[in-house]
Formats: sequence, C-alpha cells, structure tokens
Amino acid sequence: MNVRDLLRANIKAMTPYSSARDEFDNVADVYLDANENPFENGMNRYPDPYQKEVKKRLSEIKGIAPEKILLGNGSDEVLDIIFRAFCEPRLDNIISHNPSYGMYPVLSEINDIELRKVNLEEGFQLNSQAMIDASDEYTKLFFICSPNNPSGNLLQKDEIKKILDLKRGIVVIDEAYIDFAEEKSWIHELDHYPNLVVCQTLSKAWGLAGLRMGMCFASEEIIAVFNAIKPPYNVNVLSQKAALEVLNNEPAFKEQVAIILSERIKVIAALEAASCVSKVFPTVSNFVLARVDNAKALYNFLLERKVIVRNRSTQYLCEESLRFTIGTPKENDRLIDGIKEYESAQGE
Repeated sequence: MNVRDLLRANIKAMTPYSSARDEFDNVADVYLDANENPFENGMNRYPDPYQKEVKKRLSEIKGIAPEKILLGNGSDEVLDIIFRAFCEPRLDNIISHNPSYGMYPVLSEINDIELRKVNLEEGFQLNSQAMIDASDEYTKLFFICSPNNPSGNLLQKDEIKKILDLKRGIVVIDEAYIDFAEEKSWIHELDHYPNLVVCQTLSKAWGLAGLRMGMCFASEEIIAVFNAIKPPYNVNVLSQKAALEVLNNEPAFKEQVAIILSERIKVIAALEAASCVSKVFPTVSNFVLARVDNAKALYNFLLERKVIVRNRSTQYLCEESLRFTIGTPKENDRLIDGIKEYESAQGE
C-alpha cells in the first residue's frame, strides 16, 4: 500500500516550517541565528528540535533506528499529530474498540472526525471482523490499545494482524503499558507493515508522567510527515535532559518494574480473597480491574481513608468495576487493609 495516499491533501502539499536549528547539523561556537538571549543560563537556547540524543538512546534500548522515532509532548500530542496527518475533518472516520483509552473520542471531537466504536467481546477480546465491517472507504485510522486500558489485557495478535493485512488505513497500536508485559512490542513488526504506527510513553514504567514525553514508532516516511507537522521545539530542554538521565539508568527501571510486577501478584491475591470482589480480570499492566459488589460504596470508603482508586463502572463491560493501580508495597498494604476494613464494616 502507498501510505502517502492516506494523507490529507493539504498535508501532502504543505511546506514545513524551517527553524534556525534545521539549517545546520553541527555544534557552533557562536550562535547568532535564532534571536536568542546570548547570556548562558542553561535554558537560553532553543532545544534540539529532533531530540537527537534522546532518540539515540531510545534507539539503543528499543532496537529501532532514530529515523523511525517521533517524540511528543506527552502521548496525547503524538496522537493528535496522527489525527492531523491523516484525517480530513467532517469527511474521514476512525475505528476504535470499546472500552479503550478515553482520549481517542476527545481527540476525535477536537479534530471533527467521526469515531466509530466497536464493542469488545466478553473478556475484553478483540473482534477484528467487527472492526473491519465498521470501516469504509473513508476510514483512515484504526486505534488499538494493547495492553488495553481499562482492562489491562493484551489484545489477540492474530486479530490485530487481520486488520493490518486489510491495508485499508493506518493501524495505531497504543502500547503505553507494554513494559509490564512479557510479550514483545509491535515495533518489531514495523518492517512488515507500512501502515503500522506504534505509540509508547515514558509516563508509566519509566516513571516520568510529570515530564510528559510520548514516543511514536513508524516507518521513516510516516515519521518524516509527523516531523513536518509537529511544533518545531515541542520537547523542551529540561524534558530532554531529564529523559536522558532516566533512560541512562536502566537498572533502576528494571528494578522498579520487577517490584511492580511482584506487588501486582500480591494485590491480585488479596482481591481474589476478598468477599466483596466477584471477579478479577486478567492483566499484564501495572493495574488491575476488578468487579466488586458496590463500586461506588467501596470507592467512597477508600477515599475516606485517603486511598484513591478509579471507578470504571460507566465503561462498557466494566459494570461495578474499580481499577487499582499497583503502588509501592506500603501503598498496596494501605489498599488491602482498606478493603478488609470495608468488608468488616459491611458485616456489622
């Protein structure tokens, strides 16, 4: 397939902004090109618009060429760029499974793009044929969240491949929680599928939610388009430095992930032992979705004890369900004690 045929006409015809830093690729002694304040304070210069040092480190970690990486001011900026590259407002549509990440419908509304939701089957399983049947000649994007939020499970690889093989549009696989899963990332399939875009983040396993740095992996052709669309200096100097510092400390990353996975086992065991919990859904993520006897009551009970969880009961297939993020060992003990107190209070 020719991915370029999927781009909006104005995007194909646009002339990208050329920043001062685009016009040379070397370090200079004197910078008089960008109208910056010349007095050094660590932040008086514009940041590298392409975050080359961060991408170089990510390339080493992920095994993906830097030219196939886009960095954004959070994953939401990355997702918005994808919308703006491919979707013509009031004409094109996108397909997403339901339930899924809540920003897809928000970005659809902002960009004036029709979103067609296709319900997951019981057990939060993907029905690829249903998603294909919902698409048409104006479908530009398929959004697949795997591991899924709020359910935490991986969606079936063979079902996703059926959508990729259709080659009707761009398939965006959102892997915000992939670092907690044993299965390999879809980034290793990029060479096989020109219509594949994979999104990840430093917010979850890497512990940089406050930093706001999202990652996008795709073919060089697609990344070149995204680079033309993004703001020239979208990732600031401090964010690039902080990201490099964390990425250069892989032992700490691996240790924290190991603790979270160990604590996940403990939390799941406690939930399964609780009489107020009727079902604990399978998860490969850093959170657990569980169906309880009264989601609102348990949520408020924990809230009174200053333990905040997420009530997902309004989501499809999530009736009376709470989502529990895996915290530190002490935080998880607070949660487990709170659930036990709730059960004791219910029995009085």
